Amino acid sequence: MLDSTVTDQVQETLDSLNAALEEGDAQAASALFATDSYWRDLVAVTWNLKTVEGPSAVQDMLTAQLKHTKPQGFALQDGEIPGEDGGVVTAWITFETAVGRGWGLMRLKDGRIWTLLTALQELKGFEENRGKRRPMGAEHGAAKNRRSWTEKREAEAAELGYTEQPYTVIVGGGQGGIALGARLRQLGVPTIVLDKHDRPGDQWRSRYKSLCLHDPIWYDHLPYIKFPDNWPVFTPKDKVGDWLEMYTKVMEINYWSRSEVQSAQYDDDTGTWEVKVNRDGEEVTLRPTQLVLATGMSGKPNMPQFPGMEDFNGTIQHSSQHKGPDDWTGKKVVVVGSNNSAHDICAALWEADADVTMVQRSSTHIVRSDTLMDIGLGALYSEEAVANGMTTEKADMVFASLPYRIMHEFQIPLYDQMRERDAEFYAGLEKAGFELDWGDDGSGLFMKYLRRGSGYYIDVGASQLIIDGEVKLVKGQVDHFDETGVVLSDGTHLDADLVVMATGYGSMNGWAADLISQEVADKVGKVWGLGSDTTKDPGPWEGEQRNMWKPTQQENLWFHGGNLHQSRHYSLYLALQLKARLEGLDTPVYGLQEVHHLS
Repeated sequence: MLDSTVTDQVQETLDSLNAALEEGDAQAASALFATDSYWRDLVAVTWNLKTVEGPSAVQDMLTAQLKHTKPQGFALQDGEIPGEDGGVVTAWITFETAVGRGWGLMRLKDGRIWTLLTALQELKGFEENRGKRRPMGAEHGAAKNRRSWTEKREAEAAELGYTEQPYTVIVGGGQGGIALGARLRQLGVPTIVLDKHDRPGDQWRSRYKSLCLHDPIWYDHLPYIKFPDNWPVFTPKDKVGDWLEMYTKVMEINYWSRSEVQSAQYDDDTGTWEVKVNRDGEEVTLRPTQLVLATGMSGKPNMPQFPGMEDFNGTIQHSSQHKGPDDWTGKKVVVVGSNNSAHDICAALWEADADVTMVQRSSTHIVRSDTLMDIGLGALYSEEAVANGMTTEKADMVFASLPYRIMHEFQIPLYDQMRERDAEFYAGLEKAGFELDWGDDGSGLFMKYLRRGSGYYIDVGASQLIIDGEVKLVKGQVDHFDETGVVLSDGTHLDADLVVMATGYGSMNGWAADLISQEVADKVGKVWGLGSDTTKDPGPWEGEQRNMWKPTQQENLWFHGGNLHQSRHYSLYLALQLKARLEGLDTPVYGLQEVHHLS
C-alpha cells in the first residue's frame, strides 16, 4: 500500500467499497471511512440532502438504504487522474444506483475515506433530452393539419392550469423559481411558475437603481445557458432582470406573471394541493401534487415596529420597498442597518446629494470585493479558473464536497489573508467608529451566509464613504420615532425626511404561514441555517441547510432558492426528487429534517 501509486490507492478503496456494497455489508463499507469522516449525499442514496459523520453514522445510513437505493459501480471518472496534496488524495468518481447515475468527489487521508460526495445526476429511463437525445424540432416530411412548434406551445400554455393540471406549482418567479422551472421542463414535469410581478425579472428591476450582483459572473450562471464571455463581471440589476426574462422565454417555462397566490391547502386524502390564484384579476384554482415555495431565501421583510412611527412626518420604507435616491436629493435620510442593502442604499443616496446617516445596531463583517474575488473565489470561480479547466459544474461539486461541519476550517485561513492584505482599510473603518467582526469563529462571509444569511457587506465603495465621513455613522438601537426623526436608546436624535429600515428578512416559513397556515409553518419549522450554535443560527447541529431543496415534515411541500449559485446547483437535485415522484419511483427518505425551531 505504501508503495502503490495514488491511483492504485483510490482504485483499491473503490474496489473494497463496491465489494462491501454488493454484499450488502454496511459494516464493511463503513470500516473504509476514517474515524473523522463525512459522507455528503445529494439525493443518490438517501433521497435527501444529508451528511452523515463518522463510520457508525455511515453504517446506519447504509443499513437503512442499501436494499432500496443499491449504490454500486463506484469508479474513477473517465479522464480524471487522482491527485495528492498535503497527504490528502482527491479523486473524481462516478457511480450508479438502482434508478440513477451520479458523480462525486472522494478524499482519502491515511488510506481511508475522509470525505465522500455522492450526487445524483440523472434517472435511468428519464434522462434529459439533451445531446444525442435532443428533439429534432423540425418534423421532416408532410402531414395534414399538423401543428407547428409555436402552436403546440400556445396550446400547452392555454391548457395547463385549466383543462390539464400541473404536477408542480412553484410560488415565486425569481432566479430560484426560474432555474427550477427550467430543470423540470427538461425532465418533462408539468409545472407552472407563479409570480406577482408584471414580467419575469421585475423582482430585480423594482429594487433600488444602484443594485447589482456582488458575486462575480462565473459564480452566477443559470442551468443550461451560461452568460456570454463579454458579460460584465458584476451584473447590474436591470440586466439581471432582462436575462431572466429572456431565459424564461427561450427555456419555454410556463410562467404566470401578475399571478398571486391567495391560499394553499393540502388534501391528505388525495395527496394534492388546492392553490387559489389571482391571475391578473381572474381567480384560478390549481391542483398540483407538489408545491414549491421559491419566495426568496431571506423570506418575508422584517419591518420592526417602534413607538411613534405613526407620528413621524416623513417617509418610512423597508429596504425592499426603496426604489432609489432620485426623490431624496438635499434631504436628510437615516438608514437603519449596516449590511449589504444598507451600504448600497447609503452610497446611492450620497451620490444623489442626500444627507445620509447609517445607524449600525450590531457588528458587521466586511470584505472588499476585489479581495474576495482573488482569495475567496479565484480558485473556483474566475477567468483564471476557467483557463485552468475548471468548469462551473466541477466548481460547484468541489464547493459542495466540503462538509459543513469542517467548512469553517477551510475558510478561516482565507479570511486571515484578507484581513492582513487589507489591514489599512480595516484600520480606517475602525477609526471611523465602525464595529467589525469576522464571524463567531473568524470564518468570514460564506459561513455567515450559510449560517444566518445576514451580517455582512461585500464592499464596492460604500466603506470608503464611511471612512471619509461622507456617510455619517452612529451606533446604537432605535428607541422610538418622533415627528421629525429617529431617537436612539442613548437619546441621540437624528433628523430625517426618510428612514430606510435595512433590517433584513425572516425565515421562509413565514410565507408558508401566510399562504398555507401557521400550523403548517410550525410543522415545517425554521428554514435556512446549519444549527452551528453561532449568532442567529441556534443548535442543534443539522449538517445541512434546514429544509432547503429536500423533503420537509409537510408532505409534498418544498423550499427552494438562495443565491444564483445555489439556485443553479441545487435546482437539479430538487428537480430529480420531483421527477422521481411523478414517475412513481420508490423514494425512501433517510434522515427527514427534524424541527427544532419554529421560525
